[in-house]
Amino acid sequence: MSTVRDQVVEIFREVLDNPDLELGDGSVARDVEGWDSLAHINLMFSVEQEFGITFSDREMGSMVNFGELVRAVEAKLG
Repeated sequence: MSTVRDQVVEIFREVLDNPDLELGDGSVARDVEGWDSLAHINLMFSVEQEFGITFSDREMGSMVNFGELVRAVEAKLG
């Protein structure tokens, strides 16, 4: 069974069209090729759809790296 982290990595790989993408907790947009503002919107939308969750604007603004996104998804899933 895949973890939330694994599923979120797969979403990033698909949206950013990079099947070999490796992400650590501290990964931020400026460090990941293709992760620009438009890709960020697509990433958030894809994560919300995949997990059946919704992030508020405040929540989206408070996530500064990949690890925080994964933890936010896990928290919403309970």
